[in-house]
Amino acid sequence: MKNLTIRQFRYFEAIAEQRHFGRAAQVCAISQPALSAQIKEMETTLGKPLFERGPRQVRPTAFGVEFAGHVRAVLEQVEALENFAREAQGDLAGQFRLGVIPTIAPYLLPRLIGPLTAAYPGIDLHVRETLTSRLVQELQDGRLDAAIVALPVSVPSLTEVPVFSERFVFVRPEAAAAAPGGRDLADMRVLLLEEGHCFRDQALAFCNRPASVPRTGLDGSSLATLVQMVGAGIGVTVIPQMAVRVETRSAAVDWVPFAGPQPKRTVGMIWRKASP
Repeated sequence: MKNLTIRQFRYFEAIAEQRHFGRAAQVCAISQPALSAQIKEMETTLGKPLFERGPRQVRPTAFGVEFAGHVRAVLEQVEALENFAREAQGDLAGQFRLGVIPTIAPYLLPRLIGPLTAAYPGIDLHVRETLTSRLVQELQDGRLDAAIVALPVSVPSLTEVPVFSERFVFVRPEAAAAAPGGRDLADMRVLLLEEGHCFRDQALAFCNRPASVPRTGLDGSSLATLVQMVGAGIGVTVIPQMAVRVETRSAAVDWVPFAGPQPKRTVGMIWRKASP
């Protein structure tokens, strides 16, 4: 056991995540034969196989699955020590893995990354764009350092800090009727993001519709798709204020604030409570 190394643990974790030696080798910036040799050396040291090898995919053995939990715990402690050492130097430097949800990333990141990297030239920023549920899981697993999401997420192991709030706006075909209130949307063909997006749930709540609403319109994977379909006359939609400038400039649509109560969301950052 004394011959196992942190580098080997990282190789093992990459294969467990990628389920493929070639892809894991690319992630680790190592040749595939060298990666295979390192894993074989680990298995010899441990006396048990870590992976079942197939022609197109590898998967952890039962022992490998249990071993992965211990490896992740060790790597989290190593990352914590690295973060502690960087903080002791009094500067924000090194790798920082930031997750962002899709209804925020394309609108906020272009305004954020430039000033951030200018202020902290030593930072190596890695951005991951995906749904809130995946970001939370990857934070808990130690694969991300922080995430920008819509709050609350209400996960006991995570710290969440509000940063700002923004309103939602109503997007309609050009020259359509006046802005509705939330109750009016219940009778309209509202185009929504596909299931899994937290913004879909927020829009449904404002529209007074249950999550199981029949799909008579469109389930889009992006706000851009929804706005373009509104411009084609298929229906109406709801988008966050930060998306207006980008998404409405090339579509035949109008956007207006809602009449009555203004729907909005709180955007904030989350990270592990145990993270330095």
